[in-house]
Amino acid sequence: MSRTPGTRACTTLAVAALTLLPAARADAQTPSRAHQIAEAVQPAPPQQRADATVFGFDASGSMVTLREGSNSLICLADDPNREGWNVACYHESLDPFMARGRELRAQGVTDSGELAQRRWDEADAGTLSMPEIPATLYVMTGDGFDAAAGEPINSFLRWVVYTPWATAESTGLSATPTGPGAPWIMFPGTAGAHIMITPPPPGGGS
Repeated sequence: MSRTPGTRACTTLAVAALTLLPAARADAQTPSRAHQIAEAVQPAPPQQRADATVFGFDASGSMVTLREGSNSLICLADDPNREGWNVACYHESLDPFMARGRELRAQGVTDSGELAQRRWDEADAGTLSMPEIPATLYVMTGDGFDAAAGEPINSFLRWVVYTPWATAESTGLSATPTGPGAPWIMFPGTAGAHIMITPPPPGGGS
């Protein structure tokens, strides 16, 4: 199935549940296609990396398809025009939700609460498709990607399982974090309901 990155995917990902879009950085150099593909697939399970679709960036900063895949994962390379290093992979059933977030930001909607509510309202109205069964988003942050070693630098991986309209009652999960690494449900009862799984940070901090 052909995918058009201009109308799909988003780099901010789960609003409020994940990292906020960082500030732009000046004079960034766009990494090679091979570098972007290698870094983009890092959050994915190893057995799914080779066949994932990968979106990245061209020299102008526009999002482009770097590789058309054959499995159900879509992976996003780090945006060289943003501070920090952030890559992600998600199930293709989340693509309309992610794409809509990108479109709204392009229209000037930057408040995370508004971004979330606009999409939830559209999903409630039936105009925005959401996964019918749980769908996973993998998010990895770090200090960068060592292309020579083929490894991220000081990386941190967390998991988000979207379960639209699920509640604490329907899942048996807590609606608040109960401890490092413990799953809990965020935004219960909304189209954006998702299970957060965040391991303890490197170094054993809280």
